[in-house]
Amino acid sequence: MLDPKYFNENTAELEKALERRNASPDLVASLKDLSRARRDLIQETEKLKSVRNAASQEIAQLKAKAKSDPVAAAAADKRVLEMRAVGDQVKALDDKLKVIQEQLDSIALRIPNIPHSSVPDGKDAEQNVEARKWGEPKKFSFQPLDHVALGEGLGILDFERAGKISGARFSLYMGAGATLERALIQFMLDLHTREHGYEEVIPPFMVSRAAMTGTGQLPKFEEDLFKTQVADRELFLIPTSEVPLTNILRDEILAPGTLPRYFTAYSPCFRSEAGSYGKDTKGLIRLHQFQKVEMVKITEAEKSYEELEKMVKNAEKVLELLGLPYRTVLLCAGDMGFGATKTYDLEVWLPAQDTYREISSCSNCEDFQARRAQIRYRKDAQGKPILAHTLNGSGLAVGRTFVAILENYQDAGGNVEIPKPLHRYIEGAPGFTRDGDKIWIKRK
Repeated sequence: MLDPKYFNENTAELEKALERRNASPDLVASLKDLSRARRDLIQETEKLKSVRNAASQEIAQLKAKAKSDPVAAAAADKRVLEMRAVGDQVKALDDKLKVIQEQLDSIALRIPNIPHSSVPDGKDAEQNVEARKWGEPKKFSFQPLDHVALGEGLGILDFERAGKISGARFSLYMGAGATLERALIQFMLDLHTREHGYEEVIPPFMVSRAAMTGTGQLPKFEEDLFKTQVADRELFLIPTSEVPLTNILRDEILAPGTLPRYFTAYSPCFRSEAGSYGKDTKGLIRLHQFQKVEMVKITEAEKSYEELEKMVKNAEKVLELLGLPYRTVLLCAGDMGFGATKTYDLEVWLPAQDTYREISSCSNCEDFQARRAQIRYRKDAQGKPILAHTLNGSGLAVGRTFVAILENYQDAGGNVEIPKPLHRYIEGAPGFTRDGDKIWIKRK
């Protein structure tokens, strides 16, 4: 959520920023009209309250004379009645003001963050800018299979039975597939906690409306969320552990010297994929439930862009250790997520698609989420509380990493070699075959 002062003092800049974000400038017009109406109501209310305050002193003086002066008593009674009418007017204006404030808040919660000056212009992914590449896509002497054919051929993925259980866009990891997915989670968590300095968390996988609002999923993206309702208790299944991790420090003022805070967590993620009809209908790329290891940082304001670059490097390290070719892309303004001021996507090479696909998105949200969630800190013991900056990034999307390993490490027989950094997590597990210094999942 942006600073309310920004709406009134920087409207031209806001309109330009919304145009860069492909957002409707009508939001600014609505804000201006409502802000003007709010200001007029406040002024009118203050005038009436001033009249009422002055009258209170007059009434007190008249009542002091009332015992000996019938005229003063009558005047006091008259003024009391007049001030009751004024009080009714004040209440009516306060009620109008409350409605307008709710409308203002509703619009403000739907306005996206302002792109950083270093973010390129552009309407969609076609205008994103490649920052760098790592690794060379492997040249196969055969036509590489996609992960669906590989996974089903190896008996480690079963989409048909998953559909029988839950419907479309669900998967079953079987045997060595389940073990490999678990190994990837453990590998990522170990890397981020032992080498990158993150604190591991096991968060709740269901959260409140307030938590979802704090990170920006609500109210704008409610249709993309799964919601539970038991009696009068409403909870949302998390679309990413960014939500509970960022909300750990909600409504807190952090002591000097306690930032930055780094959190990482594995969690299942739940998304309805509203608006994705017909996209990636087969396989693991776009599911209603998937696994992800998330990174979240809460930082001092002036250090957040330095921390963003570090976070991107943390995500890149996972791919490099696994030997998966990737490219890092700076998103243009029109392709960024709602809460971001600057975003880098990591895209991994998928041979069967002959293209790079997103596997991580790392964003700086500046104080956009912190203002919603009231995450603040002090620079010194007597200092005024300052809004923190929040960052989040996938470290990585586990299912898509699984896909990339199957496709990049396959052989002509449809067998899949396991990258060496994962060997210690799967050594001796059923479904894997050791061949010298290599470990494989092989067709039976």
